[in-house]
Amino acid sequence: MSKLPRIMDPRVLVGPETSDDAGVFLLNQHQALVQTVDFFAPIVDDPYLFGQIAAANALSDVYAMGATPITALNIACFPACLTVEEMGEIVRGGNDKLLEAGVLLLGGHTVENPEPRFGMAVTGLVHPQRIWRNVGARGGDALLLTKPLGTGVLATAHRAGLLSEQGQATMVAAMVALNRVAASVLGQQAEVHACTDITGFGLLGHLLEMVQDTRVGMELESDQIPVFPGALEAAGMGLVPAGAYRNREFVGDRVSFAAEVPLSLQDLLFDPQTSGGLLAAVPGEQAEPMLAALQQAGVNASIIGRVNDDAGHLTVR
Repeated sequence: MSKLPRIMDPRVLVGPETSDDAGVFLLNQHQALVQTVDFFAPIVDDPYLFGQIAAANALSDVYAMGATPITALNIACFPACLTVEEMGEIVRGGNDKLLEAGVLLLGGHTVENPEPRFGMAVTGLVHPQRIWRNVGARGGDALLLTKPLGTGVLATAHRAGLLSEQGQATMVAAMVALNRVAASVLGQQAEVHACTDITGFGLLGHLLEMVQDTRVGMELESDQIPVFPGALEAAGMGLVPAGAYRNREFVGDRVSFAAEVPLSLQDLLFDPQTSGGLLAAVPGEQAEPMLAALQQAGVNASIIGRVNDDAGHLTVR
């Protein structure tokens, strides 16, 4: 989109300039329209679960803007070898997750494709004065993460036949979990200065988007970062997806690791996530009460670091 002219319409409250999670268009003084789209290849074998994960992932971008999703459209790329029943299970899984979120499925579009792909375009609403951006973090803010890391590494281990049934069940349960509760608690209990969801660019890739071209940086405490059981071991065995290496190349020298941070954990910080958690920057004094409120609501949240004045740089201690 850098090849396109910049949008100058004042009704566009969030455009592509900051690589935010969704676009936002002003409707009136009380409402703005939030729009996003996401689809991908299966990360699990079960078609129904695949549909659920794809829907939760697509909805997440709306929650990351502090918005409420209201409608969705399916995007389906299906090979001819899939049966009608398998295609139906994918769509059913997606729709069941929308029903859980209180979102209406209005239709969609299907094309034939050599490999299956599925996802959604989602529309939401937000008050124009209550939009969460991925920029806006302030020095001294605490960083809250609402899901563990490691779905990319664990999915790679699964494809290699090296992931236990319990490990897969734990990963799937996190991926199908909506970020709705986390977003609701954050919106009610804290002043959110910046927010994003952790997906394909990995934790450090999305954090870089939050600090580049700003006056702030971020530092993470490696021993406070939650990871899925078995993820460190899988990364240590070299079961790291190609996307993690691309993410590391993208972040480049804008991240510094303490010598004590093991390579396996570094890999998980670059690991591309599917339907990952929210990452929110909140005032430091609100962090502990916010963490307690999230955990009381059943969200597996952690305080993983803070915002500093090292402009545009990430540090992992």
